[in-house]
Amino acid sequence: MKKIILASTSPRRTELLGKLGLKFTVVASDYEEDMSLKLKPVELAKYLSKGKAEAVKDKYKNHLIIAADSFVALKDELLGKPKNEKEAVLMLKKISDKMVYVITGYTILDSKTGKKISKACVSKVFIKKLTETEIKNYVKTKEPLDKAGAFAIQGIGSIIIKKFEGDFLGAMGLPLFDLAESLKKFNVKIL
Repeated sequence: MKKIILASTSPRRTELLGKLGLKFTVVASDYEEDMSLKLKPVELAKYLSKGKAEAVKDKYKNHLIIAADSFVALKDELLGKPKNEKEAVLMLKKISDKMVYVITGYTILDSKTGKKISKACVSKVFIKKLTETEIKNYVKTKEPLDKAGAFAIQGIGSIIIKKFEGDFLGAMGLPLFDLAESLKKFNVKIL
C-alpha cells in the first residue's frame, strides 16, 4: 500500500483519520485558500481541498495525499475562521437562531498516477437563539477562534446547537464514511 500523507495540520483531522487505523504522515499544505472564488459552496469546498492536495504532491512522488477544507455557509455568505474575538462575536450574532450548512470538501490524490477523487459533505446545523452573555462567554473559552463559523459541534459549542442533520464527523472536518468508501478506489481497505 502506498504511504499516505494528510495535507493538513488540523488536530481534528489528524485525530479523525487516526480512527481509521491507517498509518499516515501529517504535512502542512502551503496552499492559499481563496474564499472569494465565484463557485457554489460545494464546488468551492472540493476546489479548495484539491488545491491543498496538489500543493504537496510534488514533494511526495508515490503517495496518496488526503486534503480537506471546511467552512460554514449562511444563505449565500461563507464563514471561515474568525480572525479575532470581535469577528467571532459578530459571526455568532449572525448565526444566532439560524440554520447554517457545514460543508467539508475532501480530495484523495495519487501523486504518481494523478488519479483524484474530490467530494463534499454537507450537514445542516440549527443554532439556538443566543444571548449577548452566551456569545461573550463562549468567545471567552477561545473555542470559536479557530473554527469555521465560530463554533465547534464537538466542543462546548455543542450546547448552542438545537438540531443537527448530516454527517457529524464530516462537520468536524473529515467525513470518515465517505472517505473510507473513496479510499477503496485506491485499493485502501479499512475493514
